[in-house]
Amino acid sequence: MQLGMIGLGRMGGNIVRRLMQHGHTGVVYDRNPQAVQALAADGAAGVDGLAAMVAKLDKPRAIWVMLPAGAITEGTIRALADLMDKGDVIIDGGNTFWKDDVRRSRELAAKGIDYVDVGTSGGVWGLERGYCMMIGGKKETVDRLDPIFKALAPGLGDVPRTPGREGRDPRAEEGYIHAGPVGAGHFVKMVHNGIEYGLMQAYAEGFDILKSANLEERPEDERFTFDMADISEVWRRGSVITSWLLDLTASALAEDAGLEDYSGYVEDSGEGRWTIQAAIEQAVPAEVLSAALYTRFRSRHEHTYAEKILSAMRKGFGGHVEPKKAEQ
Repeated sequence: MQLGMIGLGRMGGNIVRRLMQHGHTGVVYDRNPQAVQALAADGAAGVDGLAAMVAKLDKPRAIWVMLPAGAITEGTIRALADLMDKGDVIIDGGNTFWKDDVRRSRELAAKGIDYVDVGTSGGVWGLERGYCMMIGGKKETVDRLDPIFKALAPGLGDVPRTPGREGRDPRAEEGYIHAGPVGAGHFVKMVHNGIEYGLMQAYAEGFDILKSANLEERPEDERFTFDMADISEVWRRGSVITSWLLDLTASALAEDAGLEDYSGYVEDSGEGRWTIQAAIEQAVPAEVLSAALYTRFRSRHEHTYAEKILSAMRKGFGGHVEPKKAEQ
């Protein structure tokens, strides 16, 4: 299939590369001409604007927007809506607020343009590992785009099969699902990221307790000086808390157990806030996720070793670089 991609940052460019590896073709645009040139060198067709992209694509067109949520994405989708035709589809693969998806879909439907929201997880590793995708949209539209999603997904790989899944949608085992109508994909991704906050916070607090076990205030025979890199490594092998997040933590600690390159200032990209908002609207208790979000807020005023652990994980899976102390 042919896909247009707008936004060639940490994930957009590699999404196109993975698609091309599976025989699909990409038409790409980014405000940074060098990013376009890099993809063109890899075999994509580079264009210099939205109108040029629409003209380059065959009907019915499919254009994937992979930009930061907010005004940039909103403006891009509005501009595309004025250029595209009935039967075309706009895909938003960024971390968009799901209620914005519902509104956009309604606006685009008036022009006969379809809209699909794709919660996309995989970060900077997606080219190699594939992308876990949670998709919202009309069934016929999602089914038409299935070759794209199947190529991007991780596939069965070596993950053990779950007993009792006979007769269920096989796409979940491949690493992608049609979660429901428009908005459902980003709703599921929103909660995914909220859970991510909680998991990361649990690791961070645990390593902070370990690091503090040698405080001078403790009796000398009750002090321990732990090797963080070794502890994270042994936990990766056979323990019940193994995970990719722990893998990334172990890698960061092996390079620098003191995490001196990290300030401990931890950003949040919005999904944690939206998860808590959804919990409030639905009257669902979310104590752990709320605490994890507020810890990120606090980290911007005072920093601990725990926050450095959080920063290391964010850099590991998403390439997020937190501000240094001098930049705050």
